[in-house]
Amino acid sequence: MSNRFQSLLPAHVQQLVAYDPGYEPSELKVRLGLKEMVELGSNENSFGPAAAVQAYLRNPQIPGFRYPDAGGRALKAALAQHYQRQAGQFTLGNGTHELLTLIAETFCNPGDEVLYARYGFAVYRLAALGAGATPVAAAVDATLNVSPEALLAAITERTKLVYLANPNNPTGTIWSQAQLEFFVARLPESVIFILDEAYIEYVDPALLGTVVADGLAIQASAPNLVLARTFSKAYGLASLRVGYTLAHAEFASVLERTRLSFNCNAIALKAAALALEDQQHIAWVRAQIALERAWVLEQLAALPIKVFPSVCNFVLLEFDRDAAPIEQALVQRGVIVRPMRAYQLPQHLRVTIGVRHENAMLLAALSEILSL
Repeated sequence: MSNRFQSLLPAHVQQLVAYDPGYEPSELKVRLGLKEMVELGSNENSFGPAAAVQAYLRNPQIPGFRYPDAGGRALKAALAQHYQRQAGQFTLGNGTHELLTLIAETFCNPGDEVLYARYGFAVYRLAALGAGATPVAAAVDATLNVSPEALLAAITERTKLVYLANPNNPTGTIWSQAQLEFFVARLPESVIFILDEAYIEYVDPALLGTVVADGLAIQASAPNLVLARTFSKAYGLASLRVGYTLAHAEFASVLERTRLSFNCNAIALKAAALALEDQQHIAWVRAQIALERAWVLEQLAALPIKVFPSVCNFVLLEFDRDAAPIEQALVQRGVIVRPMRAYQLPQHLRVTIGVRHENAMLLAALSEILSL
């Protein structure tokens, strides 16, 4: 950027850097002259969306020259029925990314603090800076997880928002229901708590040995609790960009004032409603991911890599050296993963669990690279 425009920026915007979405697989495949390029860096669902969604997308029936429903009323009604809530409690967004930043822009003043875990989703810090607030990262333990006590200890009289991903991206860790309830019970009423549950549909309670920590169960007694969920992950609609928040109706009405009009297109709204109907597909995806994750972890155990426990469709890997050359060597072999340098974890890579042949390509490439 030229100095002319840089000098015109507010101080808080000058601190911003653009969110890094990673590689564009199709462009990279052509540039490298590869026959196949697998994308295991963005935590998409390689198994794809439900059959009804795929059928609709092959021949979407929409009035192409008309605006979509600005209120997303059909999708909100479907969400309300699914969760047994009121339609007025939902706000729709162009993915949860838009909603996470919109909340900060709507509620934060300069000088307010926005709190999140040290290794929480990168967007939380960007949301704070974009709103002119002060980002505050709470300390984590040896597993890179933040405890409820550590998050509570970091709250000050200036704290306006707390973001927590549960399960957490990029570490794959999850709070228990008891931890979640402990935190919410002690959270000041003046602090808005955004519980980012983007990966909640991947969590298998049988593997946890207990119920899945779920903000829905305690939201009625916690009016400052906002749930954020998405159709981009387990539902397989990453390309269509639909996310939503479920909150107190008064909170939702405030966001309706500040969100962009027509922020979800007509095809995405219809596809999301169809995806929500097929919960059997979500259960199938969850089971497939669990099987593939177990297989990948079993194979990784033979390699000199530290693997962090995960309940999600990704795992975090730690190497005994800088991971940048390993990541580049994987790209050269047609495997995209996500480097963790932006999180100040230079020896780590985050790897999405894909379908079997994608996972096999990853493992074969890693084995070859680490043996050189």
